[in-house]
Amino acid sequence: MTKSYFPFVFWAGLLVSIGGFGQKYDPHALFAPGFYDDMHLATRTPTGAPSGSYWQNRADYTLAVTLDTVANSIRGIDVIRYTNNSPDSLSSLWLYLEQQTYRPDARSNYYTGFAPDRHTEGFQLESVKVRQGGILMDADTVHSDTRLQIRLKHALPGHGGQINIEIHYHYIVPGDFGNRTDFFPTRNGKVYEIAQWYPRMCVYDDRQGWNTLPFLGSGEFYCDYGDYDYRITVPWDMIVAGSGELVNPQEVLTASQQSRLRAARSSDATVVIRGAAEVGSAASRPVRSGMLTWHFRMANTRDVVFGASRAYVWDAARVNLPGGASCLAMSVYPVESTGPNAWGRATEYLKGSIEHFSAKWFPYPYPVAVNEAGIAGGMEYPGMLFDGMSDTGKVLFWVTAHEIGHNWFPMIVGSDERTYGWMDEGFNTFIDIYASDAFNKGEFAPKRDDEYAPGGGNPVEEILPTLRDPQAPVMLTRADAIPEKYRHPMVYFKPALGLVLLREQILGPRRFDYAFRKYIGAWAYRHPGPYDFFRMMDNEAGEDLSWFWRGWFLHNWSLDLSVESVHAVSGGVDITIGNLDQLAMPAVLELVWKDGSHQRVSLPVETWMQGGKQTLHFPSAQPLVSVTIDPDHVLPDGNRDNNWWKAVQ
Repeated sequence: MTKSYFPFVFWAGLLVSIGGFGQKYDPHALFAPGFYDDMHLATRTPTGAPSGSYWQNRADYTLAVTLDTVANSIRGIDVIRYTNNSPDSLSSLWLYLEQQTYRPDARSNYYTGFAPDRHTEGFQLESVKVRQGGILMDADTVHSDTRLQIRLKHALPGHGGQINIEIHYHYIVPGDFGNRTDFFPTRNGKVYEIAQWYPRMCVYDDRQGWNTLPFLGSGEFYCDYGDYDYRITVPWDMIVAGSGELVNPQEVLTASQQSRLRAARSSDATVVIRGAAEVGSAASRPVRSGMLTWHFRMANTRDVVFGASRAYVWDAARVNLPGGASCLAMSVYPVESTGPNAWGRATEYLKGSIEHFSAKWFPYPYPVAVNEAGIAGGMEYPGMLFDGMSDTGKVLFWVTAHEIGHNWFPMIVGSDERTYGWMDEGFNTFIDIYASDAFNKGEFAPKRDDEYAPGGGNPVEEILPTLRDPQAPVMLTRADAIPEKYRHPMVYFKPALGLVLLREQILGPRRFDYAFRKYIGAWAYRHPGPYDFFRMMDNEAGEDLSWFWRGWFLHNWSLDLSVESVHAVSGGVDITIGNLDQLAMPAVLELVWKDGSHQRVSLPVETWMQGGKQTLHFPSAQPLVSVTIDPDHVLPDGNRDNNWWKAVQ
């Protein structure tokens, strides 16, 4: 609880009577039974954690691509080793072809009513083969927008059956219209931000089977875990930064760059690997012509991406992790982004954020984290971020903390963000708040989201217009079905505020943090759904929170607490309080007596379990001056005009 919450010392001698329901409030709706009745899966324990029968399929990738900087194209080979750990035989497999979202006939062109005027032809598949039972054969394929079905001649058996898929392909990299993947010019050459660059497996899971929602843009990604071994071949004068560990630095870096990189691994201060003065210098590359192949590996991850440019400045520093472990934070950015109030501090921001999230919630698991400056403007991938090259100061810190925070949600806790966007954006926005408080003694605190609340303010006030809006969707709406007007409030802001309320007002930090860490640890590298989260928080915090999940997450119910009346009676005072709207919350009631003393009472949510009005008796020999419910304005109360009573002087 926050410091404003006093223990229940005032309940001694305090009498309670239950009145009638409030104007809208119905306790039978809020506290209705059966919240979890239809959510039993054999792969989950009753607590919402994975059970002994939990299974999850796996996709390991070997990738090799060449970047053509004249044609702005990528040509590659994608070899997938897919393991079917489910109990089911699979007669077909589904893959995502997300570059198809840039085609003129893509579904994504139409679902918002805005059709872009620039396109590519997406992935051009030169061949698709499967190797099954030692035999390599052409695959029987069916294309459907951003999906590809492979119909197998022989079903892939469950309980560990394996198959290899080999795809030869090429595509044109979208330009500055690519949104999440693109290329664009800078003073010293093009910068390529390369994501969604290989055909990849859809997820077959224990909740739905094949997850094949098309890629429309708002709903992001849902991927299985696996090991990645990938090679990027580029012109000799380019730097490549990618997810995971660079395994051949001796082939692609100069001797001095290798030495600086080794020094960065033991330095808390940022070490320059390639300075602004070296950009464009042939001496900053180990060869003077031809092509170089950069080789990366990343284990137990759900995706990899990379950036490539001859314009990159590059720096790095050590990240200190729990238990004496460490990893490497690095940033790559064009000279236009340099400066002490700009990307010159990007690695410092990245390092500080990772150290905070690792100590607070779960250790960062990967050997490297990269912050790349470009125009994707805030996009997250395992071990790598695409952030805005013009960002500076607090904006750069906030976007860095937010995007690296996504490595916890949904990169470590592998939720389905194409369906439940709030389970990654909302959770991550929540942990951002405390990262801003912690970094450099609160240099950029408090965390405010300028897109939603220009100039800052009280978050519980800022959510009220959304709660009042009858057109607002509920939080569990499929991500792509949330109109842009509501995307930020419902996917980022409301779930984050809900967790703040849960931590600060309902459970208290100690109970919440324990339960939240248990959830992260149980579902690390696995695929939880919303009810897994709800169950685990209930069980690990030791609290039935179904009323909160129902009112805040499944509905947009509002709160309106009131001080209804105050009456002096023999031996004290009777105060009637009301709950007039559909939501309920625990609250603080503050009394000010004539002698100037303040008395605070913590009202639990059970105050509203049987009805919307309560009369509380407070024994006292002196007059009451004022009564206020929620005096610190920590609850999203839709009408504060009725939150207080003051004696007539």
